Amino acid sequence: MFKAINRQGTFSTKYDDAKKKFGTDDLLPLWVADMDLASPLCVQNALQKRAQHSVYGYTVYPPEYYEAIQKWMLKRFSWQIEQEWVVPCYGVVPSLNFAISAYSNEGDSIIVQTPLYPPFVNAISTKKRVVLDNTLVYKNGVYTIDFDDFRLKAKKSKLFLLCSPHNPTARTWNKDELEQMIDICLEHDVLIISDEIHADIVYEKVHYVLGSFEKIAQHCIVLNAPSKTFNIAGLNTSYAIIPSQKLRKPYINEQNRSGITNGNPFGIEALITAYNDGDAWLEVLKEHLKKNIRYIGDYLQEEKIPIVPVKTEATFLIWLDCKGLGLNQKELVDFFIYDTKLGLNNGLDFGRAGEGFMRLNIGTAIEVLEDAMQRLLQAYRRRN
Repeated sequence: MFKAINRQGTFSTKYDDAKKKFGTDDLLPLWVADMDLASPLCVQNALQKRAQHSVYGYTVYPPEYYEAIQKWMLKRFSWQIEQEWVVPCYGVVPSLNFAISAYSNEGDSIIVQTPLYPPFVNAISTKKRVVLDNTLVYKNGVYTIDFDDFRLKAKKSKLFLLCSPHNPTARTWNKDELEQMIDICLEHDVLIISDEIHADIVYEKVHYVLGSFEKIAQHCIVLNAPSKTFNIAGLNTSYAIIPSQKLRKPYINEQNRSGITNGNPFGIEALITAYNDGDAWLEVLKEHLKKNIRYIGDYLQEEKIPIVPVKTEATFLIWLDCKGLGLNQKELVDFFIYDTKLGLNNGLDFGRAGEGFMRLNIGTAIEVLEDAMQRLLQAYRRRN
């Protein structure tokens, strides 16, 4: 059974930065996309063993690092990759920025699908590229892709930043959806950068790694990390998988220009151990998260709170449709901060398509979520 770990005073962004984010620390923070659950014991043991060595100097990526990634991709996703395809990095968001710089120029257009994890759009804007929003269609509680619009935007785009599984809607794209996006991008020579950091936490559906589709393998970059899966985001260890040598070279050049070339000794140890020995732990984690997801949905329905959780196919993040509360976005945010005393993500931060929504992190113990739902119910009753 997973218990919530007290993270206050550990320089945790979720807890120790809550006052900066919400204007108060008198709330239960359920925002930043990491979990309040202990990482696997095998990872803890590996880090403790490494810490006993008293030197923490500059570190290379050893063969075991690449082999662990290769084995994980084959074991979990039936994707056989070569060692030279793997380019280690500091984080998926930096990799996203390197890719934009490596494969496009100022003024080029880049497709995204909002509502979307904010760093995607921020990266495009700060690099003076043009955002083309293929806004996801929300109907009857389900998000789908407007392929007619996608095709029109692909005609004038250089890149497509795919979020797979999607954050914040928690969609796991099915094979047909991916095939259609691939075909359109190939037809119009659009390079796909696929962020798949949540790929390991998929529930009933199957996650298809973009690079495993043979026809797009030489025209895509896959970004991933063990950080969400094993709750080790603070160890800053990620990687890009780039099958095409032609694409790999400019990406590496761009990353080298940033100066981020050394490995984190603890991140390397964590990745190797998690990928080699963390399978069983991950399956237990997924069952725990599924119970949390069911609990939230059941509670909102049973207590007749007019908030509808979008079906969570992946991730430990629930996208809440709060339009039934009848509040504008400022009122909605204030309701959660000041009335419920809950720190959730403002849906509008994910783009205009996020208006009326809030994002809830359920990567914690059930007792924490019970507290959160009781706060919500009491605040809703007071308001009504």
